[in-house]
Amino acid sequence: MALLRSNTADKNIVDRRKANRNSDVARAVKRTRDRLSEQAGNPLFERELLKLHARTMLNTALALPLMVMAVSALGLYAGVGMNIVTWAMVTIACYGGLVLIARQIVRTDQAEIHPVLVRRGFLLGHFVSGMGWAYFAWIGCGDCQVEQFPALKAVVLLLAMAATAIISSALSGALVTTFALPVGVLALAFGLSPVWEPVEAIMVGLLIVSLPFFTYVAGHLHASTLMLLSFRSEKDALIAELETAKSMSDEARRRAEEANLAKSRFLATMSHELRTPLNAILGFSEVMANEVLGPLENETYRDYANDINGSGRHLLHLINEILDLSRIEAGRYQLTEEPITLEGVVEECCHLMELKARNKDIRLIQQFEPQLPRMFADERSLRQVTLNLLSNAIKFAPSGSEVRVRIGWTAGGGQYISVKDNGPGIPEDEIPVVLSAFGQGSIAIKSAEQGTGLGLPIVQGLVALHGGEFQLHSKLREGTEAIAIFPPQRVMEELPALPTREKLWAAAGRRR
Repeated sequence: MALLRSNTADKNIVDRRKANRNSDVARAVKRTRDRLSEQAGNPLFERELLKLHARTMLNTALALPLMVMAVSALGLYAGVGMNIVTWAMVTIACYGGLVLIARQIVRTDQAEIHPVLVRRGFLLGHFVSGMGWAYFAWIGCGDCQVEQFPALKAVVLLLAMAATAIISSALSGALVTTFALPVGVLALAFGLSPVWEPVEAIMVGLLIVSLPFFTYVAGHLHASTLMLLSFRSEKDALIAELETAKSMSDEARRRAEEANLAKSRFLATMSHELRTPLNAILGFSEVMANEVLGPLENETYRDYANDINGSGRHLLHLINEILDLSRIEAGRYQLTEEPITLEGVVEECCHLMELKARNKDIRLIQQFEPQLPRMFADERSLRQVTLNLLSNAIKFAPSGSEVRVRIGWTAGGGQYISVKDNGPGIPEDEIPVVLSAFGQGSIAIKSAEQGTGLGLPIVQGLVALHGGEFQLHSKLREGTEAIAIFPPQRVMEELPALPTREKLWAAAGRRR
């Protein structure tokens, strides 16, 4: 016989863990509003751009100073003179002041940044840094050994301009503020030169054209930065909305669970209180129906007493089911666990249901896997699980059909009970309804006798209390199979038999 495969998982009928309280929801809503306010064009967004520019300046603080020092060293080697050293010191000092501003902005909290003042400070620092490059553009080299020195200066300025366009892309206007003056000074120096070399004219023209070009590139980088920040802001807004929705959902779930627990406790208490007067009704109606204290002259009274007794037993059965389900949901159902054999419990239940099945001309087919070890479980709960499954199968199975009852091993080492019928089946979308309290399938209601709708929820709860899993597989007009799976932890290992005296003597003889 093929073994059923199952991945047993722990399930709780009611999750009694405390979720977020109202204060958590309020804090989540506040965080959401704060994040939603950080959009493009808002002061908080401008502060983030200034922070990004400051961090970029700090991360690339050594790039331009190293370039200045390299140009200065090459100038000394070419015989430019001490002017190139003075320029290097001035330019590095100016750039150092810009880095100090960026460092201060990075250390300042974002909420305390004044966007207008900080932007002006950065632009002023870039303008002062540009004065150093203007000094470099004005430096001459009459006695040096380098030909086309103005062209080389234009190349150096071009490199510095490209680096600044990349570094300062987060701050619009930084490139023009830094290099407008140096480009103008270089063009003026070339215009005042008595001799105009074609290469020098081309390089000066290229430098003048490069300023708007690199400004255009920096503008596109700035737009890309804005787009990325905008996307990140939208993503943060969506995450905040999800967090808020989750907090509200957790709060609603907590309230629903508390209400469900209160309902379960109320039902458990009321069901217990109702059983006492109901037992009196059952006892007195039975005494009257059996005429224990004397005959009833009117036959109708005897019929009424039988009807009262039958209705009372039905009501007692319903109250018992409500009481069991309420105890399970409230976590007050106590298991009396002991070693039992699953085969013995199921076989006894099949004998109890044999008469009911025979009245409907239904055959109970038992398929038990042999030599199953004992399980550590509550015998009363297992008997109730089996009886509920058999009762449902017999109730919905058509006359002349069969109900198969199987027990055996699961692939994971546990044991299972399977009850399969050939009834009308359950639509797939109605299975959660059937597994809920007082839930019934529409087709099953039309084709079979009415029930309370508590049998399967009780089965699911009892199996879950044992750490097992309940599965319900059904197809329309093909029948239903209910499977109660118990985990391998409840299966007891078979202990080896104690050796007899003859075996001990035989073992002792072999050792000799």
